[in-house]
Amino acid sequence: MIATTTIRSELDNLMKQKGWNMSNLGRTIGINVGSISSILKGNKVMSVDQVDRVTAVLSLPAGYFYENYIQESMIEATPNWRRIGPFLYRCAELNKLDCVLKTVTILLEELTYAPLLFDVANDFFKRNWNDSAAILYDNVARCEIRQHSERLAFCQYRLFTLSIGDDQIQNFEAACQFEPFVERLDEKDQLDALKDLANIYRSLRRWDKVEELAQEMGRKARIQYFSKHRKEERMQEDLATSLPLFVYIAYSNLLLASVWDARGDFQQALECTYAYADLSWVKETDPETLHWVELFQHWAQVNTYINKLRGGDQSVISDLVEITKGKKEIFTELLNIIEAANQYSFDIDHILVEFESQIHSYEQDLASDVYTRQVIPEQTARFSYELSKYYLNKAMYAEGFRYLLESMDSYGAKNNNNAIINCVGLFESFKEYAPPETRTQYQIFIQKVWEKNEKEADLVISSI
Repeated sequence: MIATTTIRSELDNLMKQKGWNMSNLGRTIGINVGSISSILKGNKVMSVDQVDRVTAVLSLPAGYFYENYIQESMIEATPNWRRIGPFLYRCAELNKLDCVLKTVTILLEELTYAPLLFDVANDFFKRNWNDSAAILYDNVARCEIRQHSERLAFCQYRLFTLSIGDDQIQNFEAACQFEPFVERLDEKDQLDALKDLANIYRSLRRWDKVEELAQEMGRKARIQYFSKHRKEERMQEDLATSLPLFVYIAYSNLLLASVWDARGDFQQALECTYAYADLSWVKETDPETLHWVELFQHWAQVNTYINKLRGGDQSVISDLVEITKGKKEIFTELLNIIEAANQYSFDIDHILVEFESQIHSYEQDLASDVYTRQVIPEQTARFSYELSKYYLNKAMYAEGFRYLLESMDSYGAKNNNNAIINCVGLFESFKEYAPPETRTQYQIFIQKVWEKNEKEADLVISSI
């Protein structure tokens, strides 16, 4: 690490090289002469803005002296939040995560800094400085671990949100770690937490957990919604939930419909669909409410057709296709059509031709919500698998193997071993029709999966 005197010695050298006095140096850096004198004598701790100005004048990379600044302003001097707060923001802005961690670790030797750092973490999260936010949330949570506080629970919620990625095993572990903290959250945050957890388990196809969480979300939302509208409680302040309260009630029914659909009970799924289609009990009439009511009614219309189709009713395919036309997001509808085609041996060649350009040009939205980041990608991977099965069963081997390899790559990135096994089984069933280059790609993929599993097994053994 650079010694504490390095900044001063560098400034001294600069003054000698340029033939400057302190006034010249001060004008160049934009710091008054008195402050320059105090800095050079070691009597004053600089602000991070002053450090950045010195760094720029010396033509050094931004943040070059930050390790030094931690030593000077936090170890050799008493930390001062008016100095350290802006420094922490600058470290996060430059993504200097080591400096963020060192700063937070030193500050939290005094637990009185925990509330301040919690607020900063929330601000970092809003600014999408996610790596820095995660460091702050993690360290604040460690300080709060014995307090069983709402702040601890919220830190765990944010860490859960920030840890969600492509690896479904890691996502499952993150969900298991966070779930015990849901009840400690503020009531307004519990509903979003339950929704996010349910969507993670939905992407993992763990339907018992989806059912449990959806029912709990619906129960809590009903209590809050109808309490709000009781005459004697009308003056009570509304909970500032991120979505209108009735949305959580309707969405719980949508999740339950997906549970029953996955279990093959299409009649029960249809009843849940009718439940979120009928929102006549909703009392609000503002534009946001009307938007959500219209959205749920559209979803109900689509899912009613899907329920009937998955029950074997081929007559609804044309209606479902008509609804799907012109939509940007088509994979949910097409996935269900293809799954039904595979199950009941429907011919849907004409449908695949009609949507061919959208299928090939599909790009996933870069949204931040758990549903878009987890459920949609899982459905897209499953879409490729079901499409490959459809083509292979129709002896359209080039298309079938192309989509099968796409699905395998996607599931490999997600670390979804059960889905990979299904892909391997499908490939082996049609292996004799695979051209040499396809077999080579398949073997390369299998080798990668084996090596990855071996590495993970070694890590588990070494940690015991």
